[in-house]
Amino acid sequence: MSPEVPEGPGRVVLVTGGSRGIGAACVERFAARGDRVAYTSRSGPAGGSGPPAEGPWHLACDQSRPEAVTAALDLIEKEWGPVEVLVANAGLTRDGLLMRMSEEAWSDVIETNLTGVYRLVKRVVGPMMRARKGRVILVSSVSGLAGQAGQANYAAAKAGLVGFARSMARELSSRSILVNVVAPGTVDTDMLGALNEAQMAELVDRVPLGRVARPEEIAGVVAFLASDDASYITGAVLPVDGGLAMGH
Repeated sequence: MSPEVPEGPGRVVLVTGGSRGIGAACVERFAARGDRVAYTSRSGPAGGSGPPAEGPWHLACDQSRPEAVTAALDLIEKEWGPVEVLVANAGLTRDGLLMRMSEEAWSDVIETNLTGVYRLVKRVVGPMMRARKGRVILVSSVSGLAGQAGQANYAAAKAGLVGFARSMARELSSRSILVNVVAPGTVDTDMLGALNEAQMAELVDRVPLGRVARPEEIAGVVAFLASDDASYITGAVLPVDGGLAMGH
């Protein structure tokens, strides 16, 4: 079934980390609905010339830098108005066992994956509060629920998103701003390309459904949480992991 396209300009949607993988699938889903979609990546066009005549708008934004977050949001608000739906998907990994993990590897991941999300959410919720509506969807990970050897920094940041989202859900619910978390499991993205056949088989064997997810499957859950059908859901964590972390 094709998505219902609203009359007139759709909502203003911002998807961070939208140039590939889950983020790109989210961009495509919202754009197909008729929303005005801006998406960011760490490197890309400055965006100062404004949005394209058609299609999503790509802007550079390294969310570990406060000034970059401010600049990107200022541009979007100038051209389209306040963000109505935020999908905080951008993140990075610096994997390694704890005994070998450097302070830099720890702080880089926490700064981008957790503190960067704090910056984004803080920036967009002001206008949402004035409008008395908004959707904030944070993309966490199965690692943040069940843990993962070699990912202490990543798992800590992704688990932190859950507590952050639930605190924001309580703070913002009186203004009809809904804050939820999607926790993907293993997804068929560029990162899996580095695995050999044996590693891939071992990975799939851990998933009760016996396969990895497609990015479109994660994007579908994100789109649901941004839809009218999810108007009574806030502070929720929705695992989309094929059963990998059930019970957590």
